[in-house]
Amino acid sequence: MVLHLIGLGLGDIKDITIRGLETAKSCSKIYLEMYTSILSYGLDRTELNKAFGKDVIEADREMVEQLADQVLDEAVSEDIAVLVVGDPFGATTHADLVLRAKQRGIKVDVVHNASIMNAVACCGLQLYSFGETVSVVMWTDGWQPESYFDKVLSNFERGLHTLCLLDIKVKEQTVENMMKGNKKYEPPRYQTCSEAAEQFLKICERRQERSEACLINAETPVVGLARVGWKDQHIASCTLREMTLVNMGAPLHCLVIPGKTHPMEEEMLQTFAISKR
Repeated sequence: MVLHLIGLGLGDIKDITIRGLETAKSCSKIYLEMYTSILSYGLDRTELNKAFGKDVIEADREMVEQLADQVLDEAVSEDIAVLVVGDPFGATTHADLVLRAKQRGIKVDVVHNASIMNAVACCGLQLYSFGETVSVVMWTDGWQPESYFDKVLSNFERGLHTLCLLDIKVKEQTVENMMKGNKKYEPPRYQTCSEAAEQFLKICERRQERSEACLINAETPVVGLARVGWKDQHIASCTLREMTLVNMGAPLHCLVIPGKTHPMEEEMLQTFAISKR
């Protein structure tokens, strides 16, 4: 029997590949991974069940990370499908699931699809010029890490573009509810391009105050992308300072810090510029 990891793509349920759809339909059970992206939250349950010909089981953070043994136990004797927004290997959680399956001798089949890792090229920057991808975390009053910025700087110094994936807070609990064992969760929160730009500017200011060299500043060009692959996709090219004021609309957002650009890339970025300069 087989554990099938099936990519859904970026836009909606219609972005699934023919192979992915046929594979899911042939499985005994279908799980929908519900927390590494928000596409799944906008999917109509009736539409989902109709598309696959059976009930689709929502697999939230707790199911995927803590109750994965249930899925693997079923895959020992049945074909089980796990639907993943984007591509199955866009999140480390799914790589961990594959490892655990192989350790138990369970065959794994992966059906790939588009993800932000390759769709980001829609902004005009060439994929082969991207360096290490960075995850930008939401700051709190007592926790404001800067380590991700060092990776951005490293790419920038080498002339490479940086894709910054912005933080998602889904099914988060307060410390009080965690201690009491209450299954109460905070409302979902999604970091915006303007919020990420504000953090970048704050880090630049801090490093200037410490007299540390920093090649990135308020006038550094950046690109904001929102809802890539959706019908209302939005892209904006401007300076880091200007990005703090740009409303990219509903999530999901990501931010790109371009490195050294080719004339064709610059021409493409100009088509998304929010100002003429």
